[in-house]
Amino acid sequence: MTLIVYEHPLSPYAQKVKIALDEKGVAYEAKMPVAIGSGQPDREFLKSNPRGEVPSLIDGEAAIFDSTIILEYIEDKWPAPALLPKTPLARAQARTIEEVMDTSFEPINWGLGEIKWFKRAEGERARTIEARAHAQARGIYEWLTRHLGAAPWFGGETFGWADLSVVPYLNGARANGIGPSENSPLGQWLIRANERPSVAKSAGAAAAVARSMTQVHAAIESGLFKREYRDHRLEWMIRSGGLDVVLEGIKKDNIRFSNELR
Repeated sequence: MTLIVYEHPLSPYAQKVKIALDEKGVAYEAKMPVAIGSGQPDREFLKSNPRGEVPSLIDGEAAIFDSTIILEYIEDKWPAPALLPKTPLARAQARTIEEVMDTSFEPINWGLGEIKWFKRAEGERARTIEARAHAQARGIYEWLTRHLGAAPWFGGETFGWADLSVVPYLNGARANGIGPSENSPLGQWLIRANERPSVAKSAGAAAAVARSMTQVHAAIESGLFKREYRDHRLEWMIRSGGLDVVLEGIKKDNIRFSNELR
């Protein structure tokens, strides 16, 4: 029976899952929910995840959602090659890196996307939000660099859980113009990561979708698509000077407080 991953190519959460499966050589079919982002329900997809978020994984009769839980399932079911390191401390560090990227870095990229792609803010308001995003990204880069140290990968000599949890976000940051310097240790790590077939496949799919998004802000204005504001995204936008962005979106009824990209 075919393993199915419900996803969106731009979702870093879904990218993590696809990279993990490809690293382990596990075949799967990637599917996008019908009318994702439009607010229209895909009832078949919702059977796998009542929260209506990607990714979700269908393995026979099993339906699993939340990217971290899916990664744990993949690691348990297909243990070789291992993505988690061996020692309890190293495993905890890998999971910590994933958590920071999922909850602290994701809203940075998302917030910049609100400006770049969806034209939520312009002029001085946009510049203020962008400046705060840049500063926060630099802080996380310093933290990641300390964790990487002199090793080729975050887990040491082997590409693994932490690496696949970082690379979708740093590729997104690079597309937003705030990626790490190529000459920095983190920038060199990113070059190595993107040379892996699993990462190149996922990044290529994301880039193809991004190239088609030049007029996506018009779809937002027309009501065809609705943006998703949830927990850390909403907090980040408010703390970064974008409270008016949120309030204006609510008035236009093109913001929802749930998510389809995790």
